[in-house]
Amino acid sequence: MEDKHPGPTLVGLDAGTTGVTAVLFDRDLRSLARAYREFPQHFPAPGRVEHHAPELLAAVDEVLAELTRTDQASELAAIGLTNQRETVFALEPGSGEALAPGIVWQDRRTAERCRELEAAGELERVRAKTGLLLDPYFSGTKIEWLRQSLKPSRRVAFATVDALVLCHLTGTFATDPTNASRTMLFDIDGRGWDPELCGLFGVTPEELPEVRPSAGNFGSWRCSALGRDIPVLGVAGDQQAALFGQGAWEAGGLKCTFGTGCFLVLNHGELRPPDSTGGLLTTLVLGPGGSPAYGIEGSVFMAGAVIQWLRDQLGILSSADESEPVAASVEDAGGVRLVPAFTGLGAPHWDPDARAAILGLSRGSGRAHIVRAALEAIALQNAELVELLRGEVQTPIEAMLVDGGAAANDLLMQLQADFAGLVVQRPPAVEATARGAAALAGLASGLVVGKPAALTAEGDRFVGALGAGARAERLDRWARDVESVRAGR
Repeated sequence: MEDKHPGPTLVGLDAGTTGVTAVLFDRDLRSLARAYREFPQHFPAPGRVEHHAPELLAAVDEVLAELTRTDQASELAAIGLTNQRETVFALEPGSGEALAPGIVWQDRRTAERCRELEAAGELERVRAKTGLLLDPYFSGTKIEWLRQSLKPSRRVAFATVDALVLCHLTGTFATDPTNASRTMLFDIDGRGWDPELCGLFGVTPEELPEVRPSAGNFGSWRCSALGRDIPVLGVAGDQQAALFGQGAWEAGGLKCTFGTGCFLVLNHGELRPPDSTGGLLTTLVLGPGGSPAYGIEGSVFMAGAVIQWLRDQLGILSSADESEPVAASVEDAGGVRLVPAFTGLGAPHWDPDARAAILGLSRGSGRAHIVRAALEAIALQNAELVELLRGEVQTPIEAMLVDGGAAANDLLMQLQADFAGLVVQRPPAVEATARGAAALAGLASGLVVGKPAALTAEGDRFVGALGAGARAERLDRWARDVESVRAGR
């Protein structure tokens, strides 16, 4: 029988790219209840992706209201917040009202500006201080664009999604090091906003959120259902929260989140790794207790979003869940290949001008072949990053933790194990992102002590079954297909 009164509980609030999820956890970080709301995506022009703050915040309000009305939430102790990174909003200082649509991490409108900055010799300065590359994916050029689109005399504050949600819920204008590290404005060694980089992108540190510890106090939310204030005691970017929620608190932990995009992150520990020569990023992650540590990341822009495209734009799927049985209905993709560069290419290519393509079509190609090719493309993007990581770190890469909605797809997980030549380990619950946020709040409140067993629970294992020669052949074919969609090639 379900326990309606589990004692003190925690909420992991995940303000993602296409929707907001709230998960209620007990003090052992076992999930008790879940609420989810999608919010609209706006595409005002090719290469542009926007979110409207009122729509995103309405989804936040709805999931929190739904979850806190349950009997199990009666002793809610704290909230942990996690969020899509790099997306930015221009806000009116004080009120927190959005002055323009938010520019989403997938947006490519500042690609030309990034090329100008690289031509001016700014890449090395940005890379040395932030661990990032000059790409429209990151927040710096988005902030510059927003600044230039507003009246010069207008007072403005620039908010990542966590800062937007915190301002709405608690009135606190703050962020944490993991989110700040994705802006191109934050010194990941000095752990503060960098005045030189702020100047480069036309912003002052005073216009940016205060950076607080990831496991710390971010103000309180007035919960009408419970008639009391609930503290927000943890904040982290979604990929760092997922790594933390998988229990990978120490150096060597590797995970891949299958969400809107795919994000491969390795915990490198307290020592900053050498800058990648192949297109991987250095970023801040969460070490024991939520303290900052260094990580290596490979970012793929289109994963679950590819399945959404098949459903919403092509209409060949009625739901995302249908992708597995449809793809499994054929033995292979029949020579069909898909390169999902719908918003350019992320790691390791960083080509904002690349465009998607379906290749290898014949008269015999059908719906199932295209769907299977889409799943293969998701796995091949990650396999490319795994191979790159193997060449840049000293430790063998033999296993990978996975999470995110698309990680529930067994066929995709087997394809991933095959193409990357490793063991894919999927925990019993794939929503590690919300669990990581709740863990931060639990640690800060004292409700969680040490590493709960739920963070390291064993689930399903998918063992790669493709021989080395066949793997190399698939990756070589993938590399040639990617080159065919690169700009100017």
